[in-house]
Amino acid sequence: MAVTNTSSNTSSIVSKVWAFCQTLRDDGVGYGDYLEQLTYLLFLKMADEYTKPPHNRKMPIPADYSWPTLTNKSGGELELHYNTLLRELGQQKGILGQIFTKSQNKIQDPAKLYKLIALINAEQWVLMGVKDKGDIYEGLLEKNAEDTKSGAGQYFTPRPLIKAMVECLRPEPMKTIADPACGTGGFFLAAYDFITDAANYTLDRDQNKFLKYKTFFGNEIVASTRRLALMNLFLHNIGDIDSDNFISPNDSLISQSGATYDYVLANPPFGKKSSMTFTNEDGEQEKEDLTYNRPDFWVTTSNKQLNFVQQIKTMLKPTGLAAVVLPDNVLFEGGAGETVRKKLLETTDLHTILRLPTGIFYANGVKANVLFFDGKPASKEAWTKEVWVYDYRTNVHHTLKKNPLKLEDLKDFIKCYKPENRHKRKETYSEANPEGRWRKFSYDEIIARDKTSLDITWLKDKSLADLDNLPDPDELALDIVDNLEAGLESFKAVIASLKAK
Repeated sequence: MAVTNTSSNTSSIVSKVWAFCQTLRDDGVGYGDYLEQLTYLLFLKMADEYTKPPHNRKMPIPADYSWPTLTNKSGGELELHYNTLLRELGQQKGILGQIFTKSQNKIQDPAKLYKLIALINAEQWVLMGVKDKGDIYEGLLEKNAEDTKSGAGQYFTPRPLIKAMVECLRPEPMKTIADPACGTGGFFLAAYDFITDAANYTLDRDQNKFLKYKTFFGNEIVASTRRLALMNLFLHNIGDIDSDNFISPNDSLISQSGATYDYVLANPPFGKKSSMTFTNEDGEQEKEDLTYNRPDFWVTTSNKQLNFVQQIKTMLKPTGLAAVVLPDNVLFEGGAGETVRKKLLETTDLHTILRLPTGIFYANGVKANVLFFDGKPASKEAWTKEVWVYDYRTNVHHTLKKNPLKLEDLKDFIKCYKPENRHKRKETYSEANPEGRWRKFSYDEIIARDKTSLDITWLKDKSLADLDNLPDPDELALDIVDNLEAGLESFKAVIASLKAK
């Protein structure tokens, strides 16, 4: 069946893909497992399409394990061959071996595996527009993130938030973009969309080539998530079937690579502690805090978030720009937290903080912020002169289902940020307008705060002050749940640290 680049055709393919996913869920195959199988099969189908006219490309896939070998088998023969194919391709080089690393067949019913292969075989994926096939895969990733039991949500940052961060940084062609914990590649794709948007830039041949092969660099230590990231970028025409070097499987915190980048966009994984699991003498599983002894870090700590802040600083060129999603503890925690904040204010221009509302992440109880800071050369004086804070948390209520975050919700912040020239900003807060959400604080004001806290708020919580205008009961209940879960996570961290002593 020929594929036209129409939204209706794309949506019909999405519908078919979803419908089959639901069929497999009845067999106990979760979204994550389904997505992995889809990744393997889609990759093989597209590789096969590239070997045919007009592409006529030579592919690194052994003939015995190419796409046609799956379409002419059924039943037990298909299942046996598919299991062998996954094992053999996982030993190949390049993106091929990386996508099939530790791959397993999770579809135990050969009839359903046969049907999924037929479903994928019915489309010409390479002819489909980049946006169309990319949207299908992004939709699958988002659906997978909703499956909270699997924990996949921690790898999925709300796309409207990512787009807003990219719009503020306005990445330019021929510059590098990095993410030290890239998940499924959401920041890369948003940056790619921004740079390829004709309203922003008109790219020449060299710029297009640089964008495809030399722009993006990331790390993702979870093999299954890295697989999804590689496939996501491949479907968006980033990289090549022979290349896999733009997303490393190594822990970016372990050592200094020496590489620096023009932009760093990131949402490091939730959870304060870096830890490793091991089996003790009694055969029980135990966790041990991990600390990274890095001479280039300001402070040694097992706090994962603080380590990522330090890592991002080392990754940033003196002319580089960073936007990073971080939980509240980074803004107010004492000890190592205070040291990191002071150093960040001194060595970079930490010019903007966006306070995010609860209810926008798939992980519950998360209170987070976006920190925007610019790399700077060494200096005796602190680079940060003033910090602008936009409070999009107080009196803001979002839920994933009834009121999900939309890009439109962040347009006022982007307008206040002034991406075209942030030095022409104007506060919306004043004594005459105490409800203004956009306010600046001088470096001296911040340094004078207890523990150099960046957890700054000035707006009154209307739900506490005006009992006649309370939010809907379901919003109140969700707020209570969020606060309880955030508190529970804090208690767990305290207990874990007490056990470790």
